[in-house]
Amino acid sequence: MRPLGMVYLVGAGPGDPELITVKGLNTLRRADVVIYDRLAPPELLNEVRPDAEQIDAGKQPHKHRLSQDAINELILDRARQGLTVVRLKGGDPFVFGRGGEEAIACRNAGVPFFVVPGVTSAIAAPAYAGVPVTHRHVSTAFTVLTGHENPDSDANTIDYEALVKLGGTLVFLMGVTHLPRIVERLIAAGLAPETPAVSIEWGTTDHQRVVRATLQTIAEHAANLQSPTTTVIGAVAGLDLAWFM
Repeated sequence: MRPLGMVYLVGAGPGDPELITVKGLNTLRRADVVIYDRLAPPELLNEVRPDAEQIDAGKQPHKHRLSQDAINELILDRARQGLTVVRLKGGDPFVFGRGGEEAIACRNAGVPFFVVPGVTSAIAAPAYAGVPVTHRHVSTAFTVLTGHENPDSDANTIDYEALVKLGGTLVFLMGVTHLPRIVERLIAAGLAPETPAVSIEWGTTDHQRVVRATLQTIAEHAANLQSPTTTVIGAVAGLDLAWFM
């Protein structure tokens, strides 16, 4: 029987290709197969061996090239061929990246896997917009949430009242589509409408766009932004330490 290959779940970082970790880059260069997502910087594919197989599993909002089940099967199929498989994912594989699902699929199939963490856009995108997610005497905690969950859905699990009571910085990844209702729910839960807010489109890349507003007006100001967009709500969003042009 052919020995099983190794699967590497690699975080590609938030968009700037130079923000991949050293381990991530070295792993990518060793790969026999690279299965990559839409948010993985395309420049990183130049680091892949010329003879390596490259598979686009790119996921766009409401439009998936491959389903998650199909991706899992693809990973397992190549690993069972004895190949070194890199699953290249934007940001960090375990931060809303479904890396946990792929790890479970490997574990259940008896396929060895290794996780290479990546720089998450939850921290990097605000940093490139000049917003520290924590700041002494301003915010001593931050909460990262998916913006994909429709606040009006029965499946919604976000407790907006608890978020407001917790305080600190709120970081919503993706979800610009649901931003108007997210704002409404936060204000209804007691968060002050004048709370500073900022939305960052394609953070850390040459296509980065930043809009600054208040909680009450951020949805209107961010209406023309596209996915991926990171939204930061809280006092730190009022700290305009812009440095990246």
